[in-house]
Order: sequence, then C-alpha cells, then structure tokens
Amino acid sequence: MTEQFDDRKARASAWFRSLRDQIVAAFEAMEDSQTDGPLSDMAPGRFEVSETRRASDDGSDAGGGLMSVMRGGRVFEKVGVNVSTVYGKLGARAQAAMAARKGIPGMADDPRFWASGISLVAHMQNPHVPAVHMNTRMFWTPHAAWFGGGSDLNPCIEYDEDTEAFHAVQKAHCDPHGEDIYPRFKAWADEYFYVPHRGRARGVGGIFYDDLSTGDWEADFAFTQDVGRAFLKAYLPLVEKRRNTPWTEADKDTQLVHRGLYAEYNLVYDRGTKFGLETGHDANAVLMSLPPLAKWV
Repeated sequence: MTEQFDDRKARASAWFRSLRDQIVAAFEAMEDSQTDGPLSDMAPGRFEVSETRRASDDGSDAGGGLMSVMRGGRVFEKVGVNVSTVYGKLGARAQAAMAARKGIPGMADDPRFWASGISLVAHMQNPHVPAVHMNTRMFWTPHAAWFGGGSDLNPCIEYDEDTEAFHAVQKAHCDPHGEDIYPRFKAWADEYFYVPHRGRARGVGGIFYDDLSTGDWEADFAFTQDVGRAFLKAYLPLVEKRRNTPWTEADKDTQLVHRGLYAEYNLVYDRGTKFGLETGHDANAVLMSLPPLAKWV
C-alpha cells in the first residue's frame, strides 16, 4: 500500500499547493481592485509568506509547509492560507485518538502517517462581508487512507440571499459526484460546526466531510478537488457584493462578538486544531485561524 500511494501523495500535495496559489492571487487582486469605498485609501494588502516545519521527537525531517498571512488590508483584516505536507510517526495520544475515532487497527504496531492539505480562514474588515473557512486534506497511514474537508460561511450580519448563493455553489460542485452528496455533507457541516456550550451554530454552514474512502481513490480525489474549486466561485461574489456597504460602530461590535464565538469553537472543538498541536506542527500555523480582534460580552 505504501508504494501504491507514493504517486498519489505527490499529486494530492501538488494540487493543494496549486489551489493555494490560485486563492492567494485572487485575494491580492481583490485588494488591488478596492479603489473606492471604505479603507480604499490604505495600501492594498499583501501576503507575508513563511515556511513552517513540523517538530519530530527524534529531530528527523517531519515535513512542513507554507503559512501565508495577510493583515490589515483594504478588504481583508486578517486572512491565512496555509498548505502543509507532514509525516512521521503519531505519538501515543494521537494514535489512541485515531484508533478510537477512525476504528483503525494496528496503529500501535505501525504508527506512520502522512498528511497534506490546505487550510484557509478569512476575517474581513467590513462587518457586512462574511468570514469564511475552507480546508481540504488527504491523510494516509499504512492501514487506511482518506480525504476530508469542507467550506463554511461565517457572517456576523446574515443575509439570506448570501447564504443561499454560497450553498448553491457548493451543491453545484457536489451534484456531479452524486445527488446524495450535498444534503449528506451539508447535514454533517450543520452538526460539526455547532457550538454546544452556546447552543448555536458557528455560522450558516456549508459542507463538511471526513473519512472519504470509497475504494475509488481517483473519484475521491476528484471530489476533493471540486470542493477546492468551488471556494472562490462561492465566496468572491459575496465579497464583491458587500465590501462597499457602509458600517456603523454597532455593526463592528457585532462582528467582534461573533469572532469570539468563532475563537471558542476553534480552540475547544475543532479537530484540525487539536491534531496540529498534538502532532507538533508549527503552533502559529495551527492557530492562524484565530481572528485578529474579538470580544466577549
């Protein structure tokens, strides 16, 4: 199984990097095009790019990636687009969690793993422009391999037509892979992005999936690529539509409170945050998703 997946690992890793490049270019172009309206007198935002490394227990190469963060732009207050390809051996806690959640036997005997993916979170200057999250990933062990990811919208000021438009694009990219896919993965997102201690959802949903391993790797990879392709098509029109909407101090306050909810979810419940910190990945890259400012009432 190891040799069989060498080419597939390389293809998946290259796709995530390509998607990263597309998104970074599109976001910087959005900054350049903000020539009137709020904050247009500021310099257009640019991504600061730094390499990240995963720390291994024995000092051996354990992979890494690129962390790309834009702060204080005309449109984006903070946005991070990270890609990584990491590998090595899972520690005891990660092995136990993997075995318990995935039901994978043999992890204690052979705890090797390989994981690659892209993770994005955008927090916006204008409270009327929704925050957004997207990630897709491939995970491999000698015992099983799978894809996961999703995309969800997190407005602090909700517009029903924006929610409908975002979901429509997700559905359009899911339907070619099976008409049951969108409703199933939408329901999964509604369940996954729920904040139990607040009794509410983090945002207005999207799609979420994990453990995607149908036995047809090519089909699973093609679906994961379409989830990535859907992102800019779903999100950029909403940014374009709302970025020049005037806002009030009350709107900004609403945004900061909602960001507090977002931070709570990511620190308490998000699996990616827990996995990244437990496996020794760069903490700054793992916590990139946190908003630049937030408040609690």
